[in-house]
Amino acid sequence: MPAITVAQGATWAISAIAAGGVIGRPWRLPEAVWAVLGALSLVALALVPWPDALRAVGRGTDVYLFLTGMMLLAALARKEGVFDWLAALSAQKAKGSASRLFALVFAVGTMVTALLSNDATAVVLTPAVYAAAKSAQAEPLPYLFACAFIANAASFVLPISNPANLVIFDGHTPPLASWLEQFALPSIMSIGATYVVLRLGQRAALRQAIVCRIAVPVLSSTGSVTLWGIGFAAVVLIAASALGFRLGLPTAAVGILTTLIVLLFQRQTPWGLLNHISWSVLPLVAGLFVLVEGLAHTGVIQQLAGALQTAENTPAAASWAAGTITAVACNLMNNLTVGLIAGSTFATASPPPASPVTGAILIGVDLGPNLSITGSLATILWLVALRREGLEIVAWRFLCIGTVVTVPALVLALAGLFVGHIG
Repeated sequence: MPAITVAQGATWAISAIAAGGVIGRPWRLPEAVWAVLGALSLVALALVPWPDALRAVGRGTDVYLFLTGMMLLAALARKEGVFDWLAALSAQKAKGSASRLFALVFAVGTMVTALLSNDATAVVLTPAVYAAAKSAQAEPLPYLFACAFIANAASFVLPISNPANLVIFDGHTPPLASWLEQFALPSIMSIGATYVVLRLGQRAALRQAIVCRIAVPVLSSTGSVTLWGIGFAAVVLIAASALGFRLGLPTAAVGILTTLIVLLFQRQTPWGLLNHISWSVLPLVAGLFVLVEGLAHTGVIQQLAGALQTAENTPAAASWAAGTITAVACNLMNNLTVGLIAGSTFATASPPPASPVTGAILIGVDLGPNLSITGSLATILWLVALRREGLEIVAWRFLCIGTVVTVPALVLALAGLFVGHIG
């Protein structure tokens, strides 16, 4: 075994500190600050040459465009009350049944995650669900947990359901037909298992009666335009995915077009809307791209690629191992970091497009973060949304619930993946 060089040790140390900062946010500094500082440190110490760093940042262009479009649509939906309307409508349709309201919230969360990404469910749907639960005089936590867990459990229904999906495949996302062939059954298993286990775990709180008559806010004309824009975006992205196109540019184009239509209709400037978007996620992703480039310079990515190529010889055992290890790693390093490492590994190893090992790794990256509160950016954002409402979820409590919910969902999703591959 070759000795570890000073450059390798320094790169690993900087990457570990940056990843820890993204997860733990010491001194309450934004996640992006730690990722960017880590990236700048690698360049300043010549551990990553600046041309390589620029190329690494450039590789994220499709992801930046995708996130921009999705953040615009989500911000519009929040501003125009689309999510408040959906949540209140669910509370009204529950007709006084807490269990029915839970099922409806779970269904809305699944739809929002599938079509608008898991971050939209965590950031925008969560406050609306909390408000609807309070209006119905219901204990809010079961419904808030539903938002948190479905945000990850449904995040591989479609390629657009999680930005990590684009990161993992690095511009080579499988066409929609291939995607559905591989991930439709695992998604059904993941969503179904998450619903059943979480519903059973929250059954005591869901026995209470809730208010039957809920005032549903009137959806404004611009709210309707926003809703149509989201639907149009879904159609465009599904079509782009079916044709094998990259998803970033279409997402950004539809998001910008919908935003312009709504703003022109209202005769408003865009600054108010733009100020409510968390643009820091873009430098966060860019910084993580550079950190992963640093790991590639130490030879870690090449070693992982070699292990992946070897694993393809025993796909059954390798799929279970890869999915499980990846799921655990996401809770130690955050799934976006793990997704970037997986994407670089796939680019080096060039596994078959429908490889069960590749599919298992994606499921681990998407579903595994449900285990802990720091597993994914979506869950961290969910926690921030709760704190704004004066609610605090202890990490240990989330871990206990997450373990019970995630383990069967992960096992069944991986089993569904393997059954689909055999079929």
